[in-house]
Amino acid sequence: MIALGVAVIIHVFLGYALITGLALKAIKHIVDPIKSVNIKDEAPPPDEPPPPPPKDVEIPPFVPPPEVTVQQDSPPPPMFTQSTVPNPPPPPPRPTITEAPPAPPAPTGPTQGATAIGSSTQVSEDDYPPASLRAEEQGRTVITVSINTQGRVDSCSVATSSGFPKLDEKSCQLAQRRFRFKPALQNGTPVASTKQMPIKWQITSK
Repeated sequence: MIALGVAVIIHVFLGYALITGLALKAIKHIVDPIKSVNIKDEAPPPDEPPPPPPKDVEIPPFVPPPEVTVQQDSPPPPMFTQSTVPNPPPPPPRPTITEAPPAPPAPTGPTQGATAIGSSTQVSEDDYPPASLRAEEQGRTVITVSINTQGRVDSCSVATSSGFPKLDEKSCQLAQRRFRFKPALQNGTPVASTKQMPIKWQITSK
């Protein structure tokens, strides 16, 4: 490196001398004192010795930390709030209940059902419908009659048929037109009632 640096300096100086016209004088002046110099290579630094092996480090035994008790402040006493509730209004006065006067005593008297008067409920061959008489229809019809307080029949229905519609229809017609009853009594007072009656249709002129 030193020789290279010297050579560069010489070339620069020679170039300058050529430019200024002093090349010849400079060459003579410079060539004489040039001496060869042996440059020794620097010896490499000695290898560093390896580091010593690490020494065994003794681990101290584990010592638990002392227990520390922290005294906590006692909680404040509970606070009770007293709320004032307004008294409820007094209940309204109860209405005075006046006892009803005792009912008059029930009239005493007989209690009985309606009963037929005489032979008004009897049916004969003369009551036959002409067509049923010619056809010689015979049977037994059971009717249900509603009797009012005057002993008359207000309504009639057939409970059991005789098997002949004309005889059944005639039975109700006779009951509403001709049948008479003593009305039913309850404690001696006439009341309306219902009654079932059998009507026997039979031809006796044979």
